[in-house]
Amino acid sequence: MRFRHADGSTVHLAYCTNVHPAEDLDGIVAQLHDFSAPLRRHLESERLGVGLWLAQDVAARLAHDRSDRLKLRGVLDDLGLEVVTLNGFPYEAFHAPVVKLAVYRPDWTEPARADYTLALAAVLCDLLPDDVTAGSISTLPLAWRSDWNQQRADQCKVQLERVVRGFEELQETTGKFISLGIEPEPGCIVETTAQAAATLEAIPSERLGVCLDTCHMAVQFESPSHTVEMLDGRGVRVAKSQLASALRISDPGAPEVREALEVFTEPRFLHQTRTCEAAGVIGVDDLPEALAGGLDDTSEWRVHFHTAIHTRPEPPIGTTQDVLLDALDQLVGGPVARTHHLEVETYTWTVLPADRRPTNAAELVEGMAHEIAWARDRLVDLGLEELS
Repeated sequence: MRFRHADGSTVHLAYCTNVHPAEDLDGIVAQLHDFSAPLRRHLESERLGVGLWLAQDVAARLAHDRSDRLKLRGVLDDLGLEVVTLNGFPYEAFHAPVVKLAVYRPDWTEPARADYTLALAAVLCDLLPDDVTAGSISTLPLAWRSDWNQQRADQCKVQLERVVRGFEELQETTGKFISLGIEPEPGCIVETTAQAAATLEAIPSERLGVCLDTCHMAVQFESPSHTVEMLDGRGVRVAKSQLASALRISDPGAPEVREALEVFTEPRFLHQTRTCEAAGVIGVDDLPEALAGGLDDTSEWRVHFHTAIHTRPEPPIGTTQDVLLDALDQLVGGPVARTHHLEVETYTWTVLPADRRPTNAAELVEGMAHEIAWARDRLVDLGLEELS
């Protein structure tokens, strides 16, 4: 979906396909037919944005074979779909039975991460619509925090600088401007937006920016207004924003609250949990650890569990939808759009508590349609004009 901002620029709204498990070209084409196209029809939209997740193997294949890229572009065009952004965070096996810390590997100390990102950029240049010259890719926040030292920090810088050079060469040959958004996430070397800004100041390039995930911001108790003001002041661009809500638990010590929260424990993804005390934000790496007594339960918890942005779980569990709304206001509600790529990223539909989980493709499409319609309505409320 496209929207005209008051400043005359175009803001793109997409949904992220990392909710789907396909990791080869045939599987991706099938998911576009089975989910993305029905989703577009459900929304009665002439054009739907998809933020593609391409696993490493298929990204490498597409980067190597332009005929495959053009085949994929043709499928997108035929189905009324368009791609302006890619999710380059998970490398592979994002729907394995257990993902957890594996999602951060390879990290930015390893050439494989740069290779993957450069392959994605080559693919994106051919997938961008003819009237769009700028694309974005989101990526992990350097690495998980374990065993960090100056040598590893220097290795990250080398690989990021290599990617910047590759993006520059791509623009010279294709005319397409690709930017990379580092996505802060709790528990990583870059877990706050301020840490992302510090990282980017050490590698100054207009092709590097941040990906603001509104779930991650909320878990870290970041204020969208302060965050955006800080980024503006430090000259850091927002390459894209992922729209998501976290779980909010106001009274985590109450027995009935803990019982309600237990149903959100699951084995696939990491659900970092945080609370904010006088000394600052503290937390643990996964929800079961918090429930086992690893986190003080006398003040509010926030849990990294992406929930459908249009709705809220049954009380006593809440969400950080208010943070998402504030972030949208800060990013696109003012006189100038601070980002032009928005991506609904609820990848957790298949690990929701059993009574809230879609049981078939049609139910998943319907749920995602409600999310995107909600985001569309919020953009219109902020004064953006939906374009056909």
